[in-house]
Amino acid sequence: MEFITLLPIIVSFFVTFFFIPLWIKKARARGFLWKDMNKYESKENVAASGGIVVVLSFVLGILIYIGVKSFLTESQDFTIISMFALLTVILILTIIGVIDDLWGWTTGGMSKKWRLILALFASIPIIVINVGESTMNLPFFGVVHFGIFYPLFLIPLGIVGATTTYNFLAGFNGLETSQGILILTFLSFVAYITGSAWLSVVGMTMVASLIAFYIFNKYPAKVFPGDSLTWSVGALIAIMAILGNFEKIATFVFIPYFIETALKSRGKLEKQSFGKPNKDNSLELKYNKIYGLTHLSIYILKKIKPSKKVYEKDVVYLINVFQLLIILIAFVIFL
Repeated sequence: MEFITLLPIIVSFFVTFFFIPLWIKKARARGFLWKDMNKYESKENVAASGGIVVVLSFVLGILIYIGVKSFLTESQDFTIISMFALLTVILILTIIGVIDDLWGWTTGGMSKKWRLILALFASIPIIVINVGESTMNLPFFGVVHFGIFYPLFLIPLGIVGATTTYNFLAGFNGLETSQGILILTFLSFVAYITGSAWLSVVGMTMVASLIAFYIFNKYPAKVFPGDSLTWSVGALIAIMAILGNFEKIATFVFIPYFIETALKSRGKLEKQSFGKPNKDNSLELKYNKIYGLTHLSIYILKKIKPSKKVYEKDVVYLINVFQLLIILIAFVIFL
């Protein structure tokens, strides 16, 4: 059983670690490059959409897990069906994300309406297998039985919401990747202690792939994740919550993204998350108002740092510390 647990995690890490340098090389050769917007006079020199390697490594790891589980334990239980439904959602969203990356975010990419429609379409595999617990204990309302309303409305709402909002908090080297590592590691722990060990393996398989990717995505980034990664990680967070029946915990740890969505809404979801780089690559606020957690982080750091110099790494670290604080509070409250 330890072999079954560790094999997909190890495979996912090393496949990503081996193929990302090849992806970077090919992206440079083909001119599939993006600007690093938080660098002064940045040129298009960073490999784009490396998230597709992360997702495919994750999928390979899970398929190996399913195969070993099926042949060695001869298990044909419902968890395998759930895993295939999960992979289907992730792969659909990866395809959508790659299309959006190819169209280019600088020209607007895919419209908001089509993003929502396609994310809703991608949630269908989880809807049709009718998973999750439709009875919830809600504050002020007590125990509520949602019945058919749960799979037909709440499941797609959760997947669409997590998929789209996870993409909002982005644009800084290593930010999306490190946030995914933190959240999915915690949710994998929650899955394990609540009796869904297989779901913990799924989460940690993605974490392993993200850790390998982070080596190349951290400051200064050699490759960017793109929507192929952010859409997939956001969806995986929602799906783990649904399959593991810990929606309240996942919703709580998603607080930074609710704040990000609220701040982005002030700018009609059109303001960019980037800072305004100086010649020494320190950052200033891009706008007169705060339109995201990255902007708020720059504002706070300029107030508390003696040098008043705020760099890209500082912003990422501060947001990650905030996320860790939210996770710690969730641990105390729920577990």
